[in-house]
Amino acid sequence: MAAPALSGRAGSVGSLGNSPTSTAAGRLPPGGSGPELDFRSGARMEDLNRLIQDFSKHDQREYDDQRALEIHTAKDFIFSMLGMVQKLDQKLPVANEYLLLSGGVREGVVDMDLDELSVYARGTDYDMDFTLLVPALKLHDRNQPVTLDMRHSALGHSWLSLRLFDEGTINKWKDCCTIVDHINGTTNYFFSPTLVADWFYQSISLVLLEVQKKPQRGMPRVEKVERNGTIISVILGVGSSRMLYDIVPVVSFKGWPAVAQSWLMENHFWDGKITEEEVISGFYLVPACSYKGRKENEWRLSFARSEVQLKKCISSSLMQAYQACKAIIIKLLSRPKAISPYHLRSIMLWACDRLPANYLAQEDFSAHFLLGLIDDLQHCLVNKMCPNYFIPQCNMLEHLSDETAMLHARKLSSVRSDPAEHLRTTIEHAKAANRLTVELQWRGSSTNLPSPQSDSGGDNQPDDRLAKKLQQLVTENPGKSISVFINPDDVTRPHFRIDDKFF
Repeated sequence: MAAPALSGRAGSVGSLGNSPTSTAAGRLPPGGSGPELDFRSGARMEDLNRLIQDFSKHDQREYDDQRALEIHTAKDFIFSMLGMVQKLDQKLPVANEYLLLSGGVREGVVDMDLDELSVYARGTDYDMDFTLLVPALKLHDRNQPVTLDMRHSALGHSWLSLRLFDEGTINKWKDCCTIVDHINGTTNYFFSPTLVADWFYQSISLVLLEVQKKPQRGMPRVEKVERNGTIISVILGVGSSRMLYDIVPVVSFKGWPAVAQSWLMENHFWDGKITEEEVISGFYLVPACSYKGRKENEWRLSFARSEVQLKKCISSSLMQAYQACKAIIIKLLSRPKAISPYHLRSIMLWACDRLPANYLAQEDFSAHFLLGLIDDLQHCLVNKMCPNYFIPQCNMLEHLSDETAMLHARKLSSVRSDPAEHLRTTIEHAKAANRLTVELQWRGSSTNLPSPQSDSGGDNQPDDRLAKKLQQLVTENPGKSISVFINPDDVTRPHFRIDDKFF
């Protein structure tokens, strides 16, 4: 069920229980005949289900042993690079804990603004994409006092003061802080997301420049390094694969913020499936500000670690509908930038709270779920109201102008009138991306591009068992996220975790 605090608020996701889909797209009454139809579009539900299945088949990546080894090689290269960044000026924690998410920032895996990002397309620019959250500060010591200063920020955002930190930490990060002098003579240092991103991009660029001065056979090709707002996007070529890493500097916390404490008091779809301790193990500050916030000071609260756990409780049919709907809106609502796939993710989580678990678990209801997500998103746009799942009092669409909201609502209305046609279009885009990937792989193999570590001698050849193990991990854990524990002094061992499994 949705948070009771929202149920009476006009336009809240919690008030969407009577959406047209729930009644108009239902099954025929007993004794009825003929196919089940969607009332709004007249589409056959079985046809929509088939199209969603078809999209999922083309959207999913197939990994053979070679591709699995290329993924592993790119991951090791990125972690080695970050280890070298740490050694430049000792700013990053020595033993850091990264969160590696399947899908780039443009896919909505974290709540960040997309208007400053360059447009990348799968097939044209990359074959696989990942988001890597890299803690610049790791505040996991409960004895470390922390000041989240929310006085100047919109809900869900905060400034981070280093005033209570030790002198060594302040001196280390002073050049990445904005400084405020008070009347009483004290000085306050606010950790700046833009200055941290500046430092991070310069450090990564410097390290990659040094690495490329001494290239080694089998080392990934650095095809692009680009600053996108506060995100550093790196595209690597490994063998015949191109991998996009969106690297995001963050602040990592253990525990749970007080501003989201009331959310824990409500009933949720994951109750009894995973423990509360798993859900509230930690949160992040990501470098994104509110619509009227100060970019140089304001961070956004992110619950990406919790979302990894919640995904375990979402049915495969709902996830397929979500992925198909996301593909539609990424193309349809790309300009102007107002709706992020992260908004759709929040709507899906609210739907999981609102609807019975046995309804959401039905395997042949992907079409119902797709239409419901479109209805809910359109409802949010019309009312300019999309509550953050973890901080319901935070409206993520509050800044939208009436004109932009209605423009996107009308676009969604066209989708709702003919969902089958829009699904066919997304399928064609997925097929085209796959064809581009296959063509590039074929060119790579025909020109004998070296595979990762192909220069190694016989005694150092990568163990085939590693590639098989990696392939097994990928195929058995589709769409899951990976937490990585890395020591920059030893990047040869795979310190990574898929959800709660360690390898």
